[in-house]
Amino acid sequence: MTFSRNLRFIGHIVSVLAFLSLGPRIAFADDAPARCQGADMLAEMQAKTPDIYKKVMAESDALPNTQAMLWKIDKPGVPTSYLFGTMHLSDPRVATLSPTVKEDIAQSKSVALEVADLSDKAVAAAMTKMAALIVYTNGESLKKDLTDQEYKDVQQTVAKAGMPGELAASMKPWLVSMLLATSDCERKQLAAGKTVLDLQVAAEAQKHGIAITGLETIEDQLSALASVPDDQQIAMLKVGLKYLDRADDMTETLVQMYVKRQIGAAMPFQLALAAESGISPSVFDGFKKSLLVDRNARMRDAALPLLDKGNAFIAVGALHLPGPTGLVALLRQSGYTVTPVE
Repeated sequence: MTFSRNLRFIGHIVSVLAFLSLGPRIAFADDAPARCQGADMLAEMQAKTPDIYKKVMAESDALPNTQAMLWKIDKPGVPTSYLFGTMHLSDPRVATLSPTVKEDIAQSKSVALEVADLSDKAVAAAMTKMAALIVYTNGESLKKDLTDQEYKDVQQTVAKAGMPGELAASMKPWLVSMLLATSDCERKQLAAGKTVLDLQVAAEAQKHGIAITGLETIEDQLSALASVPDDQQIAMLKVGLKYLDRADDMTETLVQMYVKRQIGAAMPFQLALAAESGISPSVFDGFKKSLLVDRNARMRDAALPLLDKGNAFIAVGALHLPGPTGLVALLRQSGYTVTPVE
């Protein structure tokens, strides 16, 4: 596919990523349920493979700063700020702000999300600029790295996302993995007007006239996703394809981890699924470094000027909070006292 044709292809993907981030501009799913239904795969693991479950939970319990999603940030002489871990889902068990969170937002003078502007225009501009990170522009094809059945599954996934299946060959593996991570039910929820937790935070801030800033740009996020080595992207995609028919179950598992404050189990659980699929957990090393360690440091740097002024409310994906390189630990290293709230 030539570069000019890739740019036309970008137009298809723009609508999909905007859809996944914000919800679509049209409503076509009147049959959307109150919430998606799925099985908790972690509970299933506990019943069927207790040894693996114990290993996953032992790794989760050993990870620091997993006991809360809302954290208070203090430093002498500076007004209190807050750090909030979100989940990019519309499930009402997740995407409902507690009275405490609403009050903390209302009393803030600034609110920061991962990205402030996820409008169609902003997404389109970023993706056109970063086209080579999203699609193959050098004649390569995703098809060559997959079995015939895997490629058929990818084509079906792309088609379900509203794009011609034949375009799958030009997609970078990380993008297909993103599509796999969003179930048909979640797409219906977004189509019916449901919003993810991050946008609930933004709406609450707007209600009080509070300025919203971004800790990153869309370009930053695309670069992080694309920076994972190609062979690792392929291996992670293969793991996702193994569980293609369990997208709702994967979502339910993440929801349960979030509401039970077991988010530290998310990565060990994913690595256990990889091992079960015959893929070494080491294929996630690039993902963890690019998407968590490196991004956490950049988010910390972007958040510090806001925190130094005080009365800031910082909301980022929950996986960015725990661990020795998580935001809670990084902010403590920067001289703040960070304590769990809820």
